[in-house]
Amino acid sequence: MATRITMPRLSDTMTEGTVATWLKKVGDTVAEGDILAEIETDKATMEFESFNAGTLLHIGIQEGASAPVDSLLAIIGKKGEDISDLLNATAAPTETATTDAPKADIDADVKTTTNTATASLPKGVVVVTMPRLSDTMTDGTVATWLKKIGDSVAEGDILAEIETDKATMEFESFNAGILLFVGVNEGETAPVDSILAIIGPEGTDITGIAENYKKGGTAPAANNIDTLVTNAKQVTEASKDVIETVADEKRIFISPLAKKIADDKGIAISQIKGSGENGRIVKSDIENFKPQATAPIANEVKTTNSDGPAMVKPFIPAGEVFSEEIKNSTMRKVIAKRLSESIFTAPHFYLTIEVRMDEAMTSRTIINAIPDTKVSFNDMVIKACAMALKKHPKVNSQWKEEATTINHHVNIGVAVAVEDGLVVPVLKFTDQMSLTQIGGNVKDLAVRAKNKKLQPAEMEGSTFTVSNLGMFGITEFTSIINQPNSAILSVGAIVEKPVVANGQIVVGNTMKVTLACDHRTVDGATGAQFLQTLKQYLENPVTMLA
Repeated sequence: MATRITMPRLSDTMTEGTVATWLKKVGDTVAEGDILAEIETDKATMEFESFNAGTLLHIGIQEGASAPVDSLLAIIGKKGEDISDLLNATAAPTETATTDAPKADIDADVKTTTNTATASLPKGVVVVTMPRLSDTMTDGTVATWLKKIGDSVAEGDILAEIETDKATMEFESFNAGILLFVGVNEGETAPVDSILAIIGPEGTDITGIAENYKKGGTAPAANNIDTLVTNAKQVTEASKDVIETVADEKRIFISPLAKKIADDKGIAISQIKGSGENGRIVKSDIENFKPQATAPIANEVKTTNSDGPAMVKPFIPAGEVFSEEIKNSTMRKVIAKRLSESIFTAPHFYLTIEVRMDEAMTSRTIINAIPDTKVSFNDMVIKACAMALKKHPKVNSQWKEEATTINHHVNIGVAVAVEDGLVVPVLKFTDQMSLTQIGGNVKDLAVRAKNKKLQPAEMEGSTFTVSNLGMFGITEFTSIINQPNSAILSVGAIVEKPVVANGQIVVGNTMKVTLACDHRTVDGATGAQFLQTLKQYLENPVTMLA
C-alpha cells in the first residue's frame, strides 16, 4: 500500500522547508535508507532519508519550492499503484493569517497570526518547544535534563532525554547560549509544541516570555543569528573533553556529557575503560558500566522494578505492611492504553498447535557451522511465518470499518522486552529475507531497542507480530494482538518429551505455538490453515530454503 511522505520537521523551530535537490525522480526505485532529497531548514540544508521502500510515485514539492511542515512531500508505493485517493485527500493549506505576516511566523496547523505578545523576543533569545519525535507523538515526558538553568549550551549538546509513545530519545539543541528557563520539569508531561526551554545570552531578562507563550503565543525564531553564532563560539571551549587526574597521576579523557552522567550516578571514572579515541570515555561507556559486586549494607535490601534501576530499600521485618508507588513511564502508559484498546475492541480467539522441532534443531546446527553465521530458532519461526503469510494473506490483514485491508507485503514485528516495557521493531519485507539476513537484522534491532537507539520509523508498519518467551522456559502462552495487525504468534520453549513416531514411543523435541486472531478479519479455519502451513515449514526446514 502506498505511503504518504510529509515534509519533516528537522529542527525544533522549523515551520517550513525548501526542497533544494531531489535525488530521486518519479518512477525510481527507493530502498529504506536511500536519500530522497536535500531539504533546506531554518538551520541548514540536510539530507532526508527514506524510511520506506518501493517506487517513487509522486513528488508533491518541486525543487526550489517551499512548503509547511507536514505538507505532502512524496508518495512511495508499488509501481503502477493507484494513488488518486491519497492525492485527492491532500488539500493545500489555506492561510487565514494576514498577507503581510512573515511566513515563518504562521502556524501551519492552526493557521492563525502570531500572538503579538511573543512576536518579538530579546536579542539572541530562542524558545525551544517540545519536539515531535515520532509521527504519532502528541505529548512527551522529560525523563532527564542533562543541562540545568545557567549552564552553557552549544549546538549539538544533548538538552534532555524525552520519553515518547515509542521510546526514550535524546533531544539535541540546535541553538547555542545559556539555558535561561526550563518549562517542563523531569517526570512531567507536556503536549508537542509547548514551551520546553528558553536559550539566550547570559543575563537576558526573559520576564513574561514563558507566561505569554503558555497563553497561546507561538515561538518566533531568534531575531539575530549573529548573536547565536557568537554564543556558539563562546561556549565551544565548554564542550571540549574534561581531563581528570586520578590518584596515580593517570590522566583520563572524558566527554562533558559522560562526566555529568557519571557524577549524577556516583560512578568513579577511574573504574571505567573508555571506548573512544585514545581511551576517551563517552556516554555509552557510562551507560554500559557494571560496578563490581560489593557486600550488602546491613539492614538494607536491593530490589529492581521493571520500570527503573535497582533501588536500595530499608529492610522490612516480617509481618509489617510495606508498599510503594512507581510513577508510570510514558511507554508504560502507551502500552496500557493500546493493549486495552486491542483486547476490548478486537474479538480475540486462540489456536494452539504443537510442532516437532527435531529437524529444525539438526538444520540449525548445520547452518551455524558455517563461519560468521548465527541463526536462532526464533529466526526460523519468523522466516516460516513470513512464508506462511504469503500463502494465507487473510491472516496478514487489517480491520477497518468500511473495508478489510489485505496486505500482500510482509512486515513482521518482533516483540522485544526492554527496561521500561515492550517495543516491537519491524522487519520490513521479511518474506524477501534469507534466514541469515533475518538473524542479523533481529539482533541489530534488539540491541538498539534495549539501548534506546531505535528510530520511530523502525517500529511502524508491521502486518504481523511474533512474541517469543521460550528463552524464559515458558512452554505456552497467549498474547494480545498488536493492532492494527489481525494476528500475533506466541512462541513457547522447545521441550524434550516422549512422542509417538511410526507407532513407537521415542524421545522427541516439540514446541507449542499459539496464534491469537482478530475474529473480525480471521476465521477459525483460516487461522488453522495458516498454522498447518507454519508447522510444515518448521518440521521440514529445507523447504524454507527453496
